[in-house]
Amino acid sequence: MTDKKATLDAQTRRLAAMAYGEASPDNDADEMFGLASVLVRQRDARGYSDIGTFALSERSFSFVVSDGNLRYARLMTATEAQINKDEGMKTAIDAARNALTYGKDKSNGAYFWDGADIKSHYSTHSKVAVGIKFTDPSHNIYDIKESTKLVIKYKFTKKKVARKITIEKTELYRYDHVYNSTAAHGGTIFWKFNPDYVKFSHSKEYP
Repeated sequence: MTDKKATLDAQTRRLAAMAYGEASPDNDADEMFGLASVLVRQRDARGYSDIGTFALSERSFSFVVSDGNLRYARLMTATEAQINKDEGMKTAIDAARNALTYGKDKSNGAYFWDGADIKSHYSTHSKVAVGIKFTDPSHNIYDIKESTKLVIKYKFTKKKVARKITIEKTELYRYDHVYNSTAAHGGTIFWKFNPDYVKFSHSKEYP
């Protein structure tokens, strides 16, 4: 019997495997659809033409490609027959196809995500350190506290009044967190940058 694995194009397979590997074992469809959409958005934002090049060039963005993730490896090596018999892998393929055609975005415009590690490593987590805010209580699936880190930018102006020079201090802007939640599905919280942070720090929407 002929192996039909090759009939599934390489980009769809890899994207599906990444979303499948990053998702929780419950195979939540919305979670995988959201993850696939974030990966395509990051691919485009960083200027890559395909998921394979993105995955190999930006290894720190999705560790499942290189850290021995069993779910990722399973889908990457599965035949189409095996995929079609497995609801989780089939859903991952659907998620990849949806993202590659810019279909429904279950992440609601996110550029980042976190799993359970944001709770288990809360005290040292990089996002927590710069501030996180849940825009909807339902996004707080791990029941963690929001965090803040206040940043204020001032302008200092010299003024001379009656032969006396004084320094006038004027606040230009402030923000107290960097990440806003956009959605939560399965075991994943999705994030994007706080618009005030992007505006005032002149940052891109992706790191």
